[in-house]
Parts: sequence; C-alpha cells; structure tokens
Amino acid sequence: MSRAVMDNDYVSVTEIAGEEVTQEQVDRLCNRYYWAGQYCADKDVVEVACGSGQGLGYLSGLARSLEAGDYSDAILAIARRHYGERIRLRQFDVQDMPFEDKSKDVIILFEAIYYIPDAEQFVRECARVLRSGGKVLIATANKDLYDFNPSPHTYKYYGVVGLNELFARHGFEAEFFGDTPVGDVSIRQRILRPVKKLAVMLGFMPKTMAGKKFFKKIMFGGLVEMPVEIGPQISQTHLPLRGTSGQIGADLRAKKSPQITQNEKLYTGCYVEPDKISSEEANMSHKVIYCVATIDPQITQTCPPLED
Repeated sequence: MSRAVMDNDYVSVTEIAGEEVTQEQVDRLCNRYYWAGQYCADKDVVEVACGSGQGLGYLSGLARSLEAGDYSDAILAIARRHYGERIRLRQFDVQDMPFEDKSKDVIILFEAIYYIPDAEQFVRECARVLRSGGKVLIATANKDLYDFNPSPHTYKYYGVVGLNELFARHGFEAEFFGDTPVGDVSIRQRILRPVKKLAVMLGFMPKTMAGKKFFKKIMFGGLVEMPVEIGPQISQTHLPLRGTSGQIGADLRAKKSPQITQNEKLYTGCYVEPDKISSEEANMSHKVIYCVATIDPQITQTCPPLED
C-alpha cells in the first residue's frame, strides 16, 4: 500500500483537532498528557506517532527539549499549521527513529502501538535512543474489556500482560495504571454496552471516524469539538488520590467544567489520577491502560549498536 493511501487511511481513524468527538474522548486525551507531564519535567522528550499534536504545547512547557513526529504526512501537516516553528516536527517511522543513541530521556507513544507492524523493533529502538533510566510512556485502549472494538489498519493490541512481557524481553521494567474506570461511565453507556458488544461480534461497528461519530451520538449523546491544543490543567486541590474510583470519580468527572482560555486555542482540562493496577493479570476495570517502562541502566551500557 502506498504512503498516500496509508496517510488517508490513518486520517480516517485518528482523533484530529476540530473533529466532533465525545466529551469522554477529550477528557481521556487531556488526562494522558497531564499524566505524562510528571515524567517530562526538565527532560529531553520525543512524542512518536503524535497525530495532530494536541498535547505538544503542554509538554513543551515542561520538557527541557521536545521533538515529535508521525508516520502520516497528512496528519503531521495539521500539527505544523498550528505550531509553526514552536516545535520541531518530523515525518518518520517509529521502527527507525531519526535520533542518536542515548539522546532522549522520555519517549511517548499514545494510542498508536497497535498500528506498528513490528512492536518488538519499536521497543528495540527505544532501548537504543534512551539514556540510562529512560522511560517509555504508553497509553492504549484496553483490549481485555468484553465490549472492546478494534480499530481498522491495526496489527496487534497489547493488554497489561502483553505489554509487560514485550518490554521485559528488551530489558525494561514496567508498571501500569488504569484510566477511565468502567464503573464510572454514565447509565446510558452501561445500558448500551451489551448492544455495542453484539455489534462488534456481528461486524456491524463502523470503521471510520465518520461512522463512529454516528454511533457515539447514540452511545454518549451530544458531541464536542476536539481541541487543537491543551493547556495547563485545572487545580488538583480536590481531586482523588491514586487508587480511588467509583462514585467519587464519577462525581468529579461530572464537575470538571473545562474552559477555553482567552486565545480560544488552549483547552484546559482537569486531571484525575489513574489507578495503579497489576502487571500480572488482564485488567477488566478500565477503558485505558497506561504503561511506564523504565530501561535497565545495564542495558543502555551494554546494548550493541544496530547493524546497517
């Protein structure tokens, strides 16, 4: 398949700035970047498969340096139009990153590991590029939920156990967190989840963002616009500690009241700490899985160079 065709295909399944999405999608996008921010302060960071780059402005305000890129030129063009010269953006394949050995502290890959043909090669590249003690931050849809719906053009989804094994094979130690507890969703979603499961089983689920938009209106009600760029989070003073969920989390999400800043470009969300979860068993209580994989310092010292 040509790059132009793949570009168009990825555009059809990517959360592009300006598209109509659910409020939950916006909340999840904000939360994963606010979560990542705590690992990026004063670090040399790269976001791979960055899409249209909604979180890049936020990360650039924290990191010592920030670069980003995507496989799709069409999607990357959207980020370039918004950020201009603010952030260095490059087209590249995550299986062959254009960075020197031991040149980065943090590599971010959000909602895209399932689009990589060879995830093993991606992790090998991370081991090459990261400095001693460097981290890979992953956010991915939880494939172990009973009503999970895979996206088109994907190669392989990884749950908690699969991710843990993948990174362990390459000298990383991983820890995991869960975001968006399924117990906190609306009554409407709870009632319609069996309907969604049946639609997935029968192959009736839409494959494009346009088709999914129609389905989401049924599942979630009204839609909102995906922001172009997110800004700093709302105060965490009254937010729950890690590990809390249930009605407290549901009430807090209902009271978020996100707002647009005066320049009408920065979307300000509210951070809800993700729950720490086990790495030894499939998680069936959260919609999204976060992974922090830290490379063993011995690996970065002894890893042989890649062959040409």
